[in-house]
Amino acid sequence: MEDMEIISLLKLYKNKKVLITGHTGFKGSWLSIWLHQLGAEVVGYALDPINKKDNFVLSGISDRIKDIRGDIRDQKKVFETFKTEKPEVVFHLAAQPLVIDSYNDPVYTYETNIMGTINVLEAIRKTNTVRAAIFITTDKVYHNKEWIWPYRETDSLGGFDPYSSSKAATELVINSYRNSFFHNSNFENHKKSIASVRAGNVIGGGDWAENRIIPDCIRSIEENKTIEIRNPSATRPWQHVLDPLGGYLLLGVKMMQEPTKYNEAWNFGPKSDNFINVQQLVEELIKIYKKGVWKDLSNPDSVHEAKLLALDINKSKSILNWSPLLDFVDSLKLTLDWYMNYNSKDIFDICTTHINFYEKKAISYYGN
Repeated sequence: MEDMEIISLLKLYKNKKVLITGHTGFKGSWLSIWLHQLGAEVVGYALDPINKKDNFVLSGISDRIKDIRGDIRDQKKVFETFKTEKPEVVFHLAAQPLVIDSYNDPVYTYETNIMGTINVLEAIRKTNTVRAAIFITTDKVYHNKEWIWPYRETDSLGGFDPYSSSKAATELVINSYRNSFFHNSNFENHKKSIASVRAGNVIGGGDWAENRIIPDCIRSIEENKTIEIRNPSATRPWQHVLDPLGGYLLLGVKMMQEPTKYNEAWNFGPKSDNFINVQQLVEELIKIYKKGVWKDLSNPDSVHEAKLLALDINKSKSILNWSPLLDFVDSLKLTLDWYMNYNSKDIFDICTTHINFYEKKAISYYGN
C-alpha cells in the first residue's frame, strides 16, 4: 500500500474503544472477533442471538468483550450506552436484514432500520469521544434497473421491497446528518467522521438466518431433506464475510487518520468471478460437502426479488487501496469449513484460523 501495509494499519485498533451495534448477528460476531484479535476494547449492543448455533454463541466471544443486550429502537438505552461506554469508533450493523422478513413485517423493518440508525446518529452527535462511525447498509440501496453494469456510489438510490427501501432511506438519513451536523466545514467543532458502506451477498460460517441460501442448504443437508431453491437463476455477488469486514476496518482507520477525506459512501464487492447464480452456488456447495440434492421451486407469483445486482468497487480500490482477496471457491470452502466442523471443533479457533488465513492473504497481496 502507499502508506502502510494493511495489517499494520489494522493494528492501530489496539486499545481503541469500539462499539458495535448488532454484534450478536452474523457479520457483527465476526467483526467482534477480529477487533478483539486486533487488541481493541470491544463493546457490543444488540438483541439476543437468534439461534443457539449462531457464530456469536458457539465462538464464546461474549466472554471476551463487553456484551450489552438492547433494542436499537430503544433510544434511551442507546443514549445511555454511548454515554457510559464513551466509544471512539462505532460500527452500526444492527438491522432487520432480510428481504422476505421485510414483506412479513414492514413496520418493524422500517422502525429498526431507519429509526434505529437515527438513534445511533443522535447518540454519536451527543457523544464527544466518537471520532469515526461506519454505518453498514447493503448493495440493495441502489435503484436496481436489472442492468449488467455495476452500481457506483453516486448512482441513484431506490428499493423495490421494504428492506431495500428502508436501507436506501437510511443512506439519505446518514447523508443528511453528515451535511447538517458533521459537515467538513465545521469539523473543528464536531470532530467526527461519518461513512456508509455497501456490500453484496455475504457468506461465512455461523449464519443460521431463515431464507438465506447457505443456511437453508446446510439445514436441508443436516436433516436429510432436498434443498429447495426458489430463484435458481438469480445472480449474486457472493463474498466471504472477511472481505467486506476487512474493507470496513481499513476505512475506519483511514477515517481516524484523515477524517474529512473518507466520510462518504463506499462499495465493497467481491472479485468479478464471484458473480454466480444460485444454482451454481448450490451445486458447488453439494460438491464440496459431498452430500445433498436440490430441486427448483420457482414460483412466478412469489414476492419480488432482484435477479441481478453488481457493485462497482473501483472507488474503494483506487482511493482506499483495498481489494477483495477471496475468490468464490475460497469463500465457499471457508464457509463450509465452519459448518462441517462446528459440532466437533472449537469455533473460536476456527474463526481466528480463518482470520489469520485472510491476513496472510492480505500480506501476500499488499506486501510487507
